[in-house]
Amino acid sequence: MVRTGRTIVGALVLLLGACAGADKADKADKAGKADKADTLEDGSALSASSALSAQSTPVHSVVFLGTSLTAGLGLDPDNAFPAVVQRKIDSAGLKYTVVNAGVSGESSAGAVRRIDWILRQRPAVLIIETGANDGLRGQDPDSLQANIQRVIDQVRRHSPTTRIILAGMEALPNLGAEYTRHFRRIYPALAAANHIQLIPFLLDGVAGVDSLNQQDGIHPNEAGARVVADNVWRVLRADLK
Repeated sequence: MVRTGRTIVGALVLLLGACAGADKADKADKAGKADKADTLEDGSALSASSALSAQSTPVHSVVFLGTSLTAGLGLDPDNAFPAVVQRKIDSAGLKYTVVNAGVSGESSAGAVRRIDWILRQRPAVLIIETGANDGLRGQDPDSLQANIQRVIDQVRRHSPTTRIILAGMEALPNLGAEYTRHFRRIYPALAAANHIQLIPFLLDGVAGVDSLNQQDGIHPNEAGARVVADNVWRVLRADLK
């Protein structure tokens, strides 16, 4: 697929650098400290627990479990793509409230560690956005797939009424063609095996486009976040209706 500006590869190769607190986040994950604050690129801290507890979560909630892409690093929270999705929901007259549970620098292992806490909220819909950091660190695609499956299994076990949507991500070709192909197959395979909906590529139409990214060339700007929200909404709206 051809895109203007930087290539998708150029945008994704820098995504790891977008999460300056990634190493600290991984250490916290390995220690099993799911509620420990993860350091964001801007030096602020976000607790996995406070990300949700700061908001009132009604029965009909749409929870985004994700990384800095979901958290909206570099943007006002009202302009991050989950907030844009909330406005689309409101415009459609649907009674759902979006909860942004994005944590900068998180790997799929971190998502596994957080999911039990998030499920206390009993979301109506859970959108899983994870894997970009795994791929950029060259971690085993089989491990990524297993971690996402663990998240799905936990949802099915502890909140069976929660509907799941999986957001796809791409890996870098510099790790080899086979790795890239293996990584790309993970998301549709998981969606098919678990009978859940798939957003093929979260950053479709945004990655590599200068005008849709912040100055770092990594994170979507306000216009880019709107495009990402459109990618999500194309899948989510049918589920909500």
